[in-house]
Amino acid sequence: MTKLRQAGEHHMPIVDRGARPGTVVRIILLAIVLTVSAAAFVVFKNQLENEIVLGILGVLAMVGIFFLVSSIIGFIEVMPQSRPDDLARAFLDGHQDGTLVTDRKGRIVYANAAYGALTGATKSTDIQSLETILSRNREATEAIYRLTNGLHEGKAGHEEFRLMKPLKAGGGPSGSGAHWFRLKARVLPTEDVDKNPLYIWQISDITSERDDQERFFKELQNAIDYLDHAPAGFFSAGKKGEIFYVNATLADWLGLDLTKFQPGSMSIADLVAGEGLALVQSVQAEPGLKKTKTLDLDLRKANGQSFAVRMVHRVSSARDGAPGESRTIVLARATDDEADQSASIAAMRFTRFFNNTPMAIASVDGNGRILRTNAPFLKLFSGVVSQDDMERGALLEAVVHEGERLRLRDALAAAKDRQSDIAPIDALHPTDETRHFRIYVNAVIDQSDQAPEEAAIVYAVEITEQKALETQMAQTQKMNAVGTLAGGIAHDFNNVLTAILLSSDHLLLSARPSDASFADLMEIKRNANRAAVLVRQLLAFSRKQTMRPTVLNMTDVVGDLRMLVDRMTGTNVKLEVDYGRDLWPVKTDLGQFEQVVLNLAVNARDAMPHGGKITLRTRNLPAEEIAALNRRDLPEADYVMVEVADEGTGIPPEILDKIFEPFFTTKEVGKGTGLGLSMVYGIVQQSGGYIYPESEIGKGTTFRILLPRHIEEPAAAGDETPAAPAIVPERQEPTDLTGDSAVVLLVEDEEAVRRGGKRMLETRGYTVYEAGSGVEALEVMEELNGAVDIVVSDVVMPEMDGPSLLRELRKSYPDLKFIFVSGYAEDAFAKNLPADAKFGFLPKPFSLKQLAVAVREMLDS
Repeated sequence: MTKLRQAGEHHMPIVDRGARPGTVVRIILLAIVLTVSAAAFVVFKNQLENEIVLGILGVLAMVGIFFLVSSIIGFIEVMPQSRPDDLARAFLDGHQDGTLVTDRKGRIVYANAAYGALTGATKSTDIQSLETILSRNREATEAIYRLTNGLHEGKAGHEEFRLMKPLKAGGGPSGSGAHWFRLKARVLPTEDVDKNPLYIWQISDITSERDDQERFFKELQNAIDYLDHAPAGFFSAGKKGEIFYVNATLADWLGLDLTKFQPGSMSIADLVAGEGLALVQSVQAEPGLKKTKTLDLDLRKANGQSFAVRMVHRVSSARDGAPGESRTIVLARATDDEADQSASIAAMRFTRFFNNTPMAIASVDGNGRILRTNAPFLKLFSGVVSQDDMERGALLEAVVHEGERLRLRDALAAAKDRQSDIAPIDALHPTDETRHFRIYVNAVIDQSDQAPEEAAIVYAVEITEQKALETQMAQTQKMNAVGTLAGGIAHDFNNVLTAILLSSDHLLLSARPSDASFADLMEIKRNANRAAVLVRQLLAFSRKQTMRPTVLNMTDVVGDLRMLVDRMTGTNVKLEVDYGRDLWPVKTDLGQFEQVVLNLAVNARDAMPHGGKITLRTRNLPAEEIAALNRRDLPEADYVMVEVADEGTGIPPEILDKIFEPFFTTKEVGKGTGLGLSMVYGIVQQSGGYIYPESEIGKGTTFRILLPRHIEEPAAAGDETPAAPAIVPERQEPTDLTGDSAVVLLVEDEEAVRRGGKRMLETRGYTVYEAGSGVEALEVMEELNGAVDIVVSDVVMPEMDGPSLLRELRKSYPDLKFIFVSGYAEDAFAKNLPADAKFGFLPKPFSLKQLAVAVREMLDS
């Protein structure tokens, strides 16, 4: 009892101005009041009227009855229940933190014994506020200032600060050195908190706690230092392989600067050289477990060099099977100049070679089960087999498509029988049929003691790019062959059409519109012209048509075409144009390129029978963006790209490779010739550009045209620009088309064309000599002693072609005027002529008027 009483006295509050008088005092005062009232009634009973006395007694009786009834039902407590208040006060009085209660003006209302012990106060007169005690310390004063402002806003808070000496003189719990304190402040919830708020402050000495933290931090620093300078490397990686920690030893081996290392700034893929990453990624733990694997591979230094290591790699897995974090110890392997040529060095060198070879290698047993693989094998067949699968006895046939598994079984059976010369197998990837690889199976003749079960060694090489190149080459050869065929057909058709047009023109000269045959002759000429359009489309596909390239700006070209495309596509199709900024110039034939855009726009319209949107888009495509297109046939250069995109039905993949072939069409009979896209392909190719279609069924098709950027090359001083060939349709027609007795030598191997041309020119007053070949033309010139004003010659002829004839004639007659007639473009033969050769050009088929205009122009030039 004595100890308990002493403890209670020790925890008595230093200041308690908030306590009310005790219950006994109130009862004594009430008894005195009642006694005085009773005495007054006795003394002054004669001086009071009976009615007043009775009234007062009645009131007091009613109050007494009300008080008794209320006490019985519990509405009024006769004796206050002071137990909860006593518990709260006992808790506050005995709290180990110094507790101080102040009002809004900072006046002290309560201070417990711990506060007095902390500040050195033994009685109420010695108690000082925190502001007074801590006023000499700037850091503590600022902390109190921040907490006070928060209390005024109704916010609780805490601060920690450091004092060079304890709050009381003579030292504290931690001696007389520097001390750390934690100060908390909050608003005391009372009934009149809004009007007269009370603030409760709690301060505690946390010097020992800080000492423990500092000691723990030093121990942690020592542990990190031990780990950093351990004789082995160590790194820790996250779920995605991002590295969060590298010790100093490994950083020194790799040549990394730890002062610049940021957690997550590099990954395991940045450390592992060659194909070793596939080995690391193959280590996977079961759901909710961990797995440790020893790997021999190479790491990559910061300078790009590699060095051999042995890694003890431990990975974890979440309960749902998701990959978790990993911890890895790295052991440096001895190099050749540090150790002898021992068995371990030989094994290490073989392991490095085995895992860094670009060929996937696996060994299998007689049942086709995989025994061992290298890193490229795991990479090539990632997602198909793993280290865990091999440990469970995975079959090799799992790495090939179902269609090739029978051939693989036969090859493995032959290897089991130790046969040689087993044919390689071209197979598809089991999960990605766009990838191809070739498998070589070799029998194991002499099994080693370490692997007595080995029956075959299997090598796999990916040949996806090789297959793509073979397919592309085959497609290119087919297109070239079709183009050559189309060009030859077009040439022969041009000769036939030229004869038809010349004959029809001759007949029309002698016929009158009223004649019965006049309408038939016009129909013949009209259909011949229609056939000439088809021939020009064939020539466009074979890239042998006549083109007049000029420097163009695609913004202007597309802008001029917008209205025409809009009218052609109809009202239910919306046209949207997206212009690129600052487009580079290109060089192509304006008319031909307009035909390209119109053809693509019409095809896009036909692909959207219920309407939709066609998008014309232009932009520059710099050389550095070419690789992203993944087009092997596209050289890295600057291009201007023109896109024509629709929202139509799309093109099936099996048809996409055939759309540029001539006469191939998916339209109904009579609604398409199949030459539209082939002409587009030929024009783009002849312009030096490329066209690539991309389509998705139900979402639409996009044609991307890439034209090379045109850069003007300044002409060297003294160079003379050769005169361009005379293109008859572009010149102003002369008013006088008569011959004026000029002598023409007509050289043409096609008799019908030669005869028709001779007759037409003679009707215009020319003197015409004819020759069926270049050799015959030289003989005619020799007979006439060069008395010829102009030579009109075909290009393709037997024995001697047109360019050879021109070279021979210019030797003797340098000023002789010359016109070439051909169904091909002039650049198809001009490359065989001198750069300064001057000549006219008349494309087949031509009419009588076009022939007369060409001859007259050349004579007048």
